[in-house]
Amino acid sequence: MCRFPDRLFGLFLLMLLPALSCAETFAQIGRKATIAEVAAWDIDVRPDFLGLPVGSGSVAQGQKLWEAKCASCHGAFGESPEVFPPLVGGITPADIARGRAAGLNAATENARTTIMKLATVSTLWDYIRRAMPFDAPKSLSTNDVYAATAYLLHLGDIVSAEFILSNENIAATQQRMPNRNGMTGAHGMHDVAGKPDVISSACMKDCKVNEQTLLVLPATVNGRNGNLAEQNRTYGSVRGIDTSRR
Repeated sequence: MCRFPDRLFGLFLLMLLPALSCAETFAQIGRKATIAEVAAWDIDVRPDFLGLPVGSGSVAQGQKLWEAKCASCHGAFGESPEVFPPLVGGITPADIARGRAAGLNAATENARTTIMKLATVSTLWDYIRRAMPFDAPKSLSTNDVYAATAYLLHLGDIVSAEFILSNENIAATQQRMPNRNGMTGAHGMHDVAGKPDVISSACMKDCKVNEQTLLVLPATVNGRNGNLAEQNRTYGSVRGIDTSRR
């Protein structure tokens, strides 16, 4: 049977070219990926921590790394909303004990932080490893990723200042995530027979926009990057929210 380095691409080719042999197919598009090449691509870390590499990093190490490579965008304590939404804040001891962040029921999106929404440490670890820092993604070492993750968890009051995060204790750490019980598989995103997350009717023409439901930026940053309403397309019913300073 013909094997392709990318399963989806391989399936696509097999559907279009059922009569071609492996040799004929690869002769047109290149060569089979090596084991090392596949390993470099297959780096996802799952909620059960399959794929997590061996390593460790302390909160103290993470703080130094954060100040050097992360604070310019996220603030020294992950609180800055100027470039990106705040990463930490809004978590209580009761949230950690319950595994459900009460602040997610807040009336506005601005009241919610990244650490409030996360159900798994693996998501945070994997994202930092793949995409951070913004100007040099994938440049952090494995231990750097552990350290940065540990520092964020500390800022969220999930671990102590002396904590050292590692592949050996990350599963136990996940049991303190303030929204660990906030993710379910019993809905339409996971199962087509599941219950939909939302109920709505699609509007395809002359749709009205409810101004009260639009995201409102904090006064400290509203208008800092100009008026978004003037930076969007000028046709159709969709408009950017007015962020001019008043």
